[in-house]
Order: sequence, then structure tokens, then C-alpha cells
Amino acid sequence: MDDRKKMPKTLYGMKPNEILGALGLEKTFQGKQVYKWLVRGVSNFEEMTDLPKPLRFRLGEAMPRLASSEVVDEQTDSSGATKLAIQLIDGAVVECVLLTDREDRKTACLSSQVGCAMGCTFCRTGTMGLVRNLQAFEIIEQFVHLRRIAPDTTHIVFMGMGEPMANFAEVIQAINYLHDPAGFDIGLRRITISTCGLIPGILQLAEINLPVKLAVSLVTADNAQRTELMPVNKAYPLEELKSALLHYQHVVGKRFTLEYVMLHNYNTGLQSARKLAAFIRGLDVIVNLIPWNPAAELDWETPDGKEIAAFTRELDLLGVPYTRRFSRGRGVNGACGQLAVPKNVCDSNL
Repeated sequence: MDDRKKMPKTLYGMKPNEILGALGLEKTFQGKQVYKWLVRGVSNFEEMTDLPKPLRFRLGEAMPRLASSEVVDEQTDSSGATKLAIQLIDGAVVECVLLTDREDRKTACLSSQVGCAMGCTFCRTGTMGLVRNLQAFEIIEQFVHLRRIAPDTTHIVFMGMGEPMANFAEVIQAINYLHDPAGFDIGLRRITISTCGLIPGILQLAEINLPVKLAVSLVTADNAQRTELMPVNKAYPLEELKSALLHYQHVVGKRFTLEYVMLHNYNTGLQSARKLAAFIRGLDVIVNLIPWNPAAELDWETPDGKEIAAFTRELDLLGVPYTRRFSRGRGVNGACGQLAVPKNVCDSNL
């Protein structure tokens, strides 16, 4: 096979038997060889040194790149976070981030969509609107690009651009590929899917009982506030969300996370803490407190230390279990809620 038009646009997302057919390989074991090289992160066939040289040359001529996407920008900040801008095959651009925590654990923060339709008022991605869903191989390739920077990456969070539950099938397909013990072998409990509260997706995740971790962006336990912040609350108000979470908890039997973005003088008062305590009653959760990460386009402010301390003191008194997220990636607009590509950049290339 030497005609580029006959070659696949990517090898990522394919299992060995699919690679065998896509590349027209004659020997069954060669599909497994190529698959293992993909997991190792090589970028072309020439690096696959256990393939015969004539075969490497022929495949390389027909398919110079193994992935459909390419990194067009890379930025690293003082926290050690690295943000990549990745151009997709149709010219659209998506961002993903490599995060390193205090235990030196490497986590890939992946996007599920180009842009987002949810319109959360505290999130830069929402200002883009939705450009399109990502296909499973495009999600996988983000991980591949990040893993080339840090081969010891062990965790994945779907907390990048987009609403994962609105692209459920492709996200699950990507997870199953990345979990394959013969491939990247990322443990399911090391993968987190975050949602703004799309109930159909939460119920679907419970139905397939895939033991990934779930994180739900709550932000406030007041319906009026949440509707103002997150349009999804009009369709799925807090009462229905809690009912869905109780069902998920019953089926899956695992603790999950509620993400609480703290906004200055908005959802950090004593009344907000009490409503949060009431909402989590009966739920096996931990609340992840996230001070809002600044975005020039948005009118919110980050609460100061005193405001956060007063809020957490009240949570302590109320017995609310919580953790405090220390934002990484702010220096490159790569922290929670900061990912965005100017929509004209995507539109001009589509």
C-alpha cells in the first residue's frame, strides 16, 4: 500500500487487528508490533525498529505522521503545568494540559469538545460556544501528545474544554482504549469524568457501571444562583440533580466529588455553606473547593484568603468534607475554567 489516500488518518484508537487491516500488513504479529510502538509514543514508522526497513520506508512514505493532529503551541508555567494547543485534522484547535501535583503525580487534563455549549458564566470555554464534538481518536491523541512530554503520566481527568457527558459515546470509547492493559494501561479509578450536571450522562454512566471517578460541578447549592451561573440548571435543577446522584451512588457504590468554584462575595457566605451542607446530606461525597481562576473576559473575582477561611470554618462546623484545590496552570491560562481558543481561529480553519 503506497497510496496516501488509502491510508487511515490516524492509527490511534485502533487495536492490533484493526491496524493490521488498515496498513495492509501481511503478518499478524506486525499489528501488535505497531500497536506497542504507538503506546511508546513514537511519531513515525522509522522509529519502529523491529519492523523490516523496507516496510518502514513504504509505510512512512504513505503515512508520514501516525496521528491526525499536531501540537501548534506549548507553554509551561512556574507551577510546572504545560498547556498544549493541538490543531486537529479539520483545522480546529483544542487545548489540553499536563499537571504535576505535590507528590509529583502526572495528570493529563483532556478536552472532549472544541468549545462548549453549556455557557457557564465563570468559564472561559463557555465564551467560545460549541464548535464540535471530538472523536475518540482526537481525545486519545491529546493524551499521546502530553505523554510524550511526561511518559510517567498515570492519571486522566476530563476537565478540559467541553462537557464530556454531551459527547458520551466518544469519551467512553477513548477511555476503553486508554485503559487497555496491553496498551496504555491507565487504571479506570485513575480516570475522572467531570460534568456540569447533565443528568442523562450521569444516569448512563451508572447504567454501564464503568468504575471511573465522577466529579460534578455544583458551584452553588442555591437554585436561583445556579441557574444564573449555569444554564444547565434550568433543565436539571438541584432537586433532580441530587436524585440522579443518589441513584448513581446506589448503583456504583463509590464516593464522588462535587466541585465548588468559589466566587468573591457570591457563593462563599455562611448561607451558601449551610445550603451546601443540606444538599450533600445523604450523599457520599467530598467537596473540592476551587478559588475562581481569573479570566479577563469574565466579570467575576477570586475570593481572598480571609473570605475562603471564613467559608471553610463554617463548612468545618457543619461537618462538610472538603479539600482545597491549589490551582496549577494559571500562568498559561491552563487552570480550571481558563481553557479557550478564539472562535475565529477555529472557524477560519474549518
